[in-house]
Amino acid sequence: MYHILSFIFLFALWVVFSGRLDAFHLTMGALSSAFVTAFSGNLFFENRSCSLRSRSAECLRFIPYSFWLLYQILLSNLHVLYLALHPRGRDLWDPKIIRVRTNLRSDFAKVVLANSITLTPGTVTLKVEGDSLYVHAISSKAAKSLDGHMEARIARLFNEKEAG
Repeated sequence: MYHILSFIFLFALWVVFSGRLDAFHLTMGALSSAFVTAFSGNLFFENRSCSLRSRSAECLRFIPYSFWLLYQILLSNLHVLYLALHPRGRDLWDPKIIRVRTNLRSDFAKVVLANSITLTPGTVTLKVEGDSLYVHAISSKAAKSLDGHMEARIARLFNEKEAG
């Protein structure tokens, strides 16, 4: 059952992101989704104690989070563009590696947080170790953006206690 749900989820993503509905692309999407499901289908449903209803609610809560994340990516792109085009942009750079502590419990929630940080321009998650993420930030502003707001949204997404 969980492999079928993983396949459906991956195939739906393929269709949405490819934007092509011809036989070739649908076949490639189905084959790719089946391949990924066979080797990593348990990733999506690591905690099988959740009911299908709660898992579905989790997926629905992911939709507004995705739009919020896209907005954060846009804002970060503008910041990196400002750093690149500003006459004194080089002086504004302040690259650093910072440690971000997380209160997220599940590995999947931590992966979502790490990937969300990495998708946001100006920051890259280098390592996840226990309850810490090591993040490279291009500037002080990018480092300050890791204030826990993203973690709190992910905690709500996965019904975990809000980050302290």
